[in-house]
Amino acid sequence: MVTGAGPAVRPPTGRSGAAMPKPSDTLWDISKAEVEKKKLEGNGDGMEVWEKSLLFMGNKNGGKTTIILRCLDREEIPKPTLALEYAFGRRAKGHNQPKDIAHFWELGGGTSLLDLIRVPITSENIRSFAIILVLDLSKPNELWPTMDSLLQVTRNHVDKIITELGKTNSKVANEIKQRMWNNIPKDHPDHELIDPFPIPLVIIGSKYDIFQEFDPEVRKIMCKTLRFISHYYGASLVFTSKTEAKARGLINQLAFGFDRSKFISVDQNKPLFIPAGLDSLNQIGPPPASDSDIGKLHAHTPLDLWKKIYVKTFPPKELEQYKKNAAKSWKEMEFES
Repeated sequence: MVTGAGPAVRPPTGRSGAAMPKPSDTLWDISKAEVEKKKLEGNGDGMEVWEKSLLFMGNKNGGKTTIILRCLDREEIPKPTLALEYAFGRRAKGHNQPKDIAHFWELGGGTSLLDLIRVPITSENIRSFAIILVLDLSKPNELWPTMDSLLQVTRNHVDKIITELGKTNSKVANEIKQRMWNNIPKDHPDHELIDPFPIPLVIIGSKYDIFQEFDPEVRKIMCKTLRFISHYYGASLVFTSKTEAKARGLINQLAFGFDRSKFISVDQNKPLFIPAGLDSLNQIGPPPASDSDIGKLHAHTPLDLWKKIYVKTFPPKELEQYKKNAAKSWKEMEFES
């Protein structure tokens, strides 16, 4: 059980009598100092502490803060995340035992603050880091571009860290690369067809209470697509709402080493819950499109195929607005001629 949490951390404006540090250093130094202070207060014996870091990212107003507060047992009204926020939780191992610590980072602004991803993920903590991607199920048209942008930037940053580590500590770099396959059985039929994320990844579909009111066909397409994405990246997938709290178990597993859940739910009429490595392309089925449509899309990879089919069904808002404006312009031109 989480027994404590630190306050949210926002970049300070400066310190009197000292040179202004870099924004990234400031955020990390403040959060690290806060945790060290709590360690000294509660763990004077100096025993080893389990310490993990998690970065929550996803749609703006998608429910990230609510999920974090629930994990930390904090009954507060969520406040908008301005940029990059920090909190922490502690869990008691037992009587007179040190408390495990989990660092909770939250990236605000949807996809508008991608550069801040590099702040919490460093070469020092890469081996104990995990990503929690929260996708708002009530906004299907924003799902793919949000997911694609956040994961691509995060992966590029993590890959860069691993490459740099490999130059000075190849053992650690190889350990990270190998560990990404830990949740995928060696005899899994899709072993050669997937590309696991370099660090643990959990994908949370939020606002399931709204999503469950969607048309069955819409739910089917979104469920199959999210199952494919999660399986392709070796991620766990869970749907959650204000009353559905299964996501907390997955997060606690990453944060505090809780036992891995063996429960699985793939029924599209219920909240999905699929731990990493327990799904398969055969169970997910083919992309939701006819063979003739698939042939016209000219996709180069399975991921590209699923993307083109999904985006065709749920075009991003910017593309949809462009099409409307274009159609309007053509009609005006015809009218004038």
